[in-house]
Amino acid sequence: MSKIGLQLYSLKERCAENLIGTLADVAKAGYDGVEFAGYFGVPSKELKKQLDANQLQVAGSHVGINELESNLDQVIHDSLEIENPFIVCPGLPDHYRNSIDAYKKTAELFSRIGESCKRHGISFGYHNHDIELQTFEGHYGLDLLFSHSDANHVQMELDTYWLEVTGLKTIDWINRYQNRIQALHIKDMNNMTEKRNVEIGSGVMDFQSIVAAARPYNIDWFIVEQEDFSIDQLESITKSASYLKTIL
Repeated sequence: MSKIGLQLYSLKERCAENLIGTLADVAKAGYDGVEFAGYFGVPSKELKKQLDANQLQVAGSHVGINELESNLDQVIHDSLEIENPFIVCPGLPDHYRNSIDAYKKTAELFSRIGESCKRHGISFGYHNHDIELQTFEGHYGLDLLFSHSDANHVQMELDTYWLEVTGLKTIDWINRYQNRIQALHIKDMNNMTEKRNVEIGSGVMDFQSIVAAARPYNIDWFIVEQEDFSIDQLESITKSASYLKTIL
């Protein structure tokens, strides 16, 4: 059964001030779990205790490429302690993705990282923005990354907003990558001109169709990420969760 998560980057200032209190707020807003973007100095054992106290699961954790390359054993250790099933690289510096050869090398690196994660029962994946949808000799960067990486070791966290802001359709990519997608980032936009991030269900994104397309592939998590707020943050994330529950 699919679950609703919140990418905690949405509340990054609150997390920096009080991660534990923010977890309680997210639980009250109606979420099944959270996706981390840093642990803000909270030890993993304490974090697991607070997750359990708030009946929150871990949907994943965003970890930068430098940390993945230099400190993967610790990243995996922390993930095991908080029962995180999915380590996600949230983006890449230019030299990892500025040519076909760069993407191929990154794909090989990702395959090795993913293999190490899988040995511990953890999935590894990549989260796209729009930059990976630039083309190289007619091939999208994101396709290069996934076509040259091991499908058993590198999964996808597909960001719906960053796909559709370029004019592409999430449904097409869901059908293209199917069971390789472990999570969807759910972000709405007010219109295709301003492209401002708004609460889920209040913009132009057709999430009913997106959810219907994802359903056959048993995607684990639908993860809300809100980067711009025009109303109170907690009210905003509550509205997004409430809407998602009506269509999942």
